[in-house]
Amino acid sequence: MSEPRIALVHERFTEYGGSEAVVGEFARTWPQASVYAPIVDPARAPAIAHPPWDTIETTWLSRMHAATGRRSHAPLLPLVPRALRALPLRDRFDAVVVSHHAFAVQAVFATDAPVVAYVHSPARWAWDPAFRAREAGGFAGRAALVALGAVARRAERAAAPRLHTVVANSHAVAARVGQWWDLPAVVVNPPVRLDRFSLDAAVPREDFLLFAGRLVPYKRPDLAIRIAQRSGRRLVVVGDGRYRRQLEAIAGSETTFLGAAPDDVLVDMYRRCHALLMPGVEDFGIVPVEAMACGAPVLAVGEGGALDTVTPGVTGAHIPFGTDEEVVTGFAEVLGTGKIYDPAVIRAHAESFGPEVFRARMAEVVAGVLDSSSQKSVR
Repeated sequence: MSEPRIALVHERFTEYGGSEAVVGEFARTWPQASVYAPIVDPARAPAIAHPPWDTIETTWLSRMHAATGRRSHAPLLPLVPRALRALPLRDRFDAVVVSHHAFAVQAVFATDAPVVAYVHSPARWAWDPAFRAREAGGFAGRAALVALGAVARRAERAAAPRLHTVVANSHAVAARVGQWWDLPAVVVNPPVRLDRFSLDAAVPREDFLLFAGRLVPYKRPDLAIRIAQRSGRRLVVVGDGRYRRQLEAIAGSETTFLGAAPDDVLVDMYRRCHALLMPGVEDFGIVPVEAMACGAPVLAVGEGGALDTVTPGVTGAHIPFGTDEEVVTGFAEVLGTGKIYDPAVIRAHAESFGPEVFRARMAEVVAGVLDSSSQKSVR
């Protein structure tokens, strides 16, 4: 039996993050797959192991992006649905697997093959006004995001009924798919490169808290600073972003900003910190799993992806979601209990999120789609 012809579609390769890691694992699952993306900027993102950047099939939007000096992909976003609908997919593939943040499901209009959508989340900035308000900067930014949100909602509503299967990266995202798209979703948690993060029993835990990740409003690093201040502990912040200046303005001597850091520094922080703080609501959250792979307990708001990754009392704690003051108080109360966690147990839990588990589950999902499609064609 011949290998199935698989196409992989991602919205853009303009930086490297969790969704790009997912596409990398897709490519390892189906090594002969063709990979498509409307915008590719190899200069700003490290190459995934397979395929190499120069084999990714892209569109005219990449040329436009290059012509602007690749300053930002944001002005091109309204054109992404059009580019995705024009991808040369028809009559070439047995199945199309898309990696979706906001527009990738538009590829469903470019093919007659069954489409499996791996959904990092329906576009939260399009569907959730509170989320959009936190992310937009200034009047012009809010107006632009409102307009783009209307485009994204229309695009998702039009594409959703044509999808064969939706795979959500967490139960929280599956709930959004049900609420906003009126579709069921199977949950397959994204892969975490556990080989890069490991436990070292010789490294003692220290009495500082850690926040790691991009410094953007929805991750709520501002609450991490307030939690450290309320609990009388030091805080180390690893990461950078547009929110950093505002954070430095509210932080005191208790907070140290390390900026963007290489893996060896991040691993050292994970191994030594008292706990990782996760005060924002994540779709899934790769960082807490990385921290747990190094034996660090995770204290997280009990919403979103933390419900999938953090086991209360075993690998960390869930703090009830509420007002900012309620969240800060809740974290401080948990920190005041002096709870001790077993690093080896935490590491064992993290191993359930490894790439091998992800690849096996996605291969099973797509094999089921191909099987159901072949049965229909026989009939």
